[in-house]
Amino acid sequence: MEGLSYARMPRVKIRELKDDYCKFELRDTDASMANALRRVMIAEVPTIAIDLVEIEVNSSVLIDEFIAHRLGLIPLTSERAMSMRFSRDCDACDGDGQCEFCSVEFHLRVKCMTDNTLDVTSKDLYSSDHTVVPVDFDANTTTTTDDNNNSRANSGIIIVKLRRGQELRLRAIARKGIGKDHAKWSPAATVSFMYQPEIHINDDLMETLTLQEKREWVESSPTHVFEIDPVTQQVTVVDAEAYTYDDEVIKKAEAMGKPGLVDIIAKQDSFIFTVETTGSIKASQLVLNAIEILKQKLDAVRLSEDTVEADDQFGELGAHMRGG
Repeated sequence: MEGLSYARMPRVKIRELKDDYCKFELRDTDASMANALRRVMIAEVPTIAIDLVEIEVNSSVLIDEFIAHRLGLIPLTSERAMSMRFSRDCDACDGDGQCEFCSVEFHLRVKCMTDNTLDVTSKDLYSSDHTVVPVDFDANTTTTTDDNNNSRANSGIIIVKLRRGQELRLRAIARKGIGKDHAKWSPAATVSFMYQPEIHINDDLMETLTLQEKREWVESSPTHVFEIDPVTQQVTVVDAEAYTYDDEVIKKAEAMGKPGLVDIIAKQDSFIFTVETTGSIKASQLVLNAIEILKQKLDAVRLSEDTVEADDQFGELGAHMRGG
């Protein structure tokens, strides 16, 4: 029908929010939008990670390439990543990727002078920008024990261990990137969503079961979805979202000769997201950045007919969306 609008107005409800964890509901949309948001969070929200390492001295047991790889996987605080330039697009350094607009420089200089093993960690990296530093996990960790069984506070992500006389000196350049190019730039430790389940128990059929049969049926669920009220002896739903769509309770009902005992429907327009970050950005910021990037991609599609306008506004993104 002409004039009929299919515009949707998705709604978000926050369930739980921490610095590195977020759980929220996404309603009034479909699976295509939910999955697009999930994929953008994983692969297209930019962060900052070490991309170039120049080793000056390395007398440790690890080869240069191994250390460079470990440095690249250290999460860096990336609140300013959205405002930074990609090194390939930076006109201040002609794409060299070593200027203040598109990169951050790190230095590491450590030498072991004692007989005890020295841990070289992410806290030994010195940044040229105080806003871009290795993520500090100490607030969420406990103490560990070293080789001499001495208890000590955690002091960052271990890069390498040195013995007496061994030394490591290097210079590293961190740049802006996205998880689509390399996993080290992905801000997400995990992003998942599930359809919100809607569970209806047929009370009339349930009343035909004995108390023992009710217990067996409730226990057939691998997760704690149902329980028996100790007073009324009725089966109730205590946590619908704990259901994992395993169909075990449905199979159990059919085995007991009671098909239709429970009806479980996956709501096609309601999703429950669980987001956990690496610490490079906060979980709330990851969601907001993903929404902003998704809007930019949709705008690039809308403007794709006007190639010049799309290129001027979105650069490589506009060309990518056209398949160029």
